[in-house]
Amino acid sequence: MNDPAEGAVLGVARSALGRRWVWRQGDARIGMAIAQRLELPELLGQLLAARGVGADQAALFLEPTLRALMPDPSVLMDMDRAAARLAQAARDREPVAVFGDYDVDGACAGALMTRFLRELGCPVRAYVPDRLKEGYGPNPTAVAALCAEGATLLVCVDCGIAAHDALAAAQGRADVVVLDHHKAEGPVPVVAAAVNPNRLDCESGLRHLCAAAVSFMAAVATLRELRRTGFFEGRSPPDLLGFLDLVALATVCDVMPLVGLNRAFVTQGLKVMARGERPGIAALLDVAQAREAPSAYSLGFLLGPRINASGRIGEPDLGLKLLACDDPVEARVMAERLDLVNRRRQEVESEVLAAAFAQAEAQAEAGHPALLIVGEGWHPGVVGIVAGRVKEKFNRPTCVAGVSEGLAKGSGRSVPGVDLGAAVIAARQSGLLATGGGHAMAAGFSFSLDRREEFHAFLNERLAHAAELPGSADLVVDGTLLLPAANAALAQQVARLGPFGAGNEEPVFVFPRVRIARADRVGKEGNTIRAFLEGEGGGRLKAVCFRAKEGPLAELLLNSRGSPVHLAGVLRAETWNGTTSASLHVQDGAPA
Repeated sequence: MNDPAEGAVLGVARSALGRRWVWRQGDARIGMAIAQRLELPELLGQLLAARGVGADQAALFLEPTLRALMPDPSVLMDMDRAAARLAQAARDREPVAVFGDYDVDGACAGALMTRFLRELGCPVRAYVPDRLKEGYGPNPTAVAALCAEGATLLVCVDCGIAAHDALAAAQGRADVVVLDHHKAEGPVPVVAAAVNPNRLDCESGLRHLCAAAVSFMAAVATLRELRRTGFFEGRSPPDLLGFLDLVALATVCDVMPLVGLNRAFVTQGLKVMARGERPGIAALLDVAQAREAPSAYSLGFLLGPRINASGRIGEPDLGLKLLACDDPVEARVMAERLDLVNRRRQEVESEVLAAAFAQAEAQAEAGHPALLIVGEGWHPGVVGIVAGRVKEKFNRPTCVAGVSEGLAKGSGRSVPGVDLGAAVIAARQSGLLATGGGHAMAAGFSFSLDRREEFHAFLNERLAHAAELPGSADLVVDGTLLLPAANAALAQQVARLGPFGAGNEEPVFVFPRVRIARADRVGKEGNTIRAFLEGEGGGRLKAVCFRAKEGPLAELLLNSRGSPVHLAGVLRAETWNGTTSASLHVQDGAPA
């Protein structure tokens, strides 16, 4: 039997968090070629090569532009039909209803399309369904009501591709354009246009776009159509590049892979966001006490959770309203409300999490490839977050559901290489679920509580290969560093590989045999540990570890008592009072 420590970084087969440390593999020759061709530090070349970037693509990876990476929007099936119908609405100043979703992608896509059509002269009504009362996506009652209000065009963003019955309520009353990205199982609804890179007959190769990105491309195509007919003679067209902050926010928060076109969207969108011109985002960053320039981190961990909280346990359309708002004073009021709702969401989440972890522990010990966790009265607005936390801890595809009156409604999160969305769709098709859909990494569903065991057995059978995964995901390490080398200049060089996220993970470095000179808890709740490191060969470095209220990593940091430890994490440059320094954000550790 293979020794798990064999080939492991520094021999760490089971870290404080139960993880094996493994090297990220890359071709050293390609890394050297990249460094020489672009006159980069050798480390940067090696990091690029290890991410699968070739010598010919490296320059564009470091400076991604829409001009180089965005294809003609017409490559998307039905895009020309969508653009023609949206252009007609602009020319005729038709009343339009934008039907969105309550997550970040839905809010961003909804705000983008609402603002775009208003700038073209259309009266627009934005609508987001109530998660508890209406569920996800269009429903016949809401569609009929929007038509009764006078809408002659319904634009569905981040939803609609499977809403055949609901959208039929608009027939003869309003045309429908769908701008979605969720998996389409078969024929699309009978509508004026259904743009979705994941519809079965779309050969665009853009399957990793979020709905806000699809909406942006629809706006580009619409503007082109309007220019062709002379619509903008004597007036200025909308500034489409100004919408890229919304596309960036949605791309990061919907966990789309940050490669290719998505990388360009996020890189350029962060530049737009840094200008602070969108009152809603500026107010939300201020409320979240963001001190640094916007980054993928601030999108995913500061903005995203607050916007999501609106749809989870607050007003479903508050996030969209904030992002579409023009008035800084009004935006500030809404941002503070979202911050309050997010704090309430955190309280609800922490209550559910403890019980969910207990169920997950028992199921993991019993050898279930997939985890199905159910609780009476759990708020459906937090089950997705809880599923993500359980998935992270146990490295298994996880579905979490709250039960009300015998009906379980939930969300699932998966691990790389395990397509949870396809399994949930198959379970619905087999009659086990009342509703169900999603994509590889996430899914939503509902089922009668008496089908719980059958559904779990179905998931276990369908996702049986997940049983072969280790109990904790390996920590992939990019290299080792000694403390004297960990300076601000190096951290700034590494940051050039950003934005970081799915598909482009932030480089993880291991610092071998460091000693913790001092460590203490900081923050209101004491969930963060701050430490000061010293190297055996000299050098000092500040380190921080988040989500460290308790557990073996917190114990290691607080109680190593001068014994040498190996620490793994990401190196970041941080500026405070005009001084830039490097700090280690600790992700794991092990006794040396």
